[in-house]
Amino acid sequence: MATLNISIPDNMREWINAQIKNGKYTSASDYLRDLIRSDQRELQNLDNRLLAGLNSAATTPLDMKKTKAKARLQK
Repeated sequence: MATLNISIPDNMREWINAQIKNGKYTSASDYLRDLIRSDQRELQNLDNRLLAGLNSAATTPLDMKKTKAKARLQK
């Protein structure tokens, strides 16, 4: 396992310490690993949603003449 040293503001360290004191995490390393895993899951979920959106429906070409005409009518 690799070791990573980081510098953080005192208020962030206090936050991590509070999470440990509350029993949610056993150490700062545990907290940071969980935070990274959560971020990775969120990014993967976003990727999956974007791909699902791309694959969900057929697309049609945009007709700019019709779009401009419609915009003129709405003025």
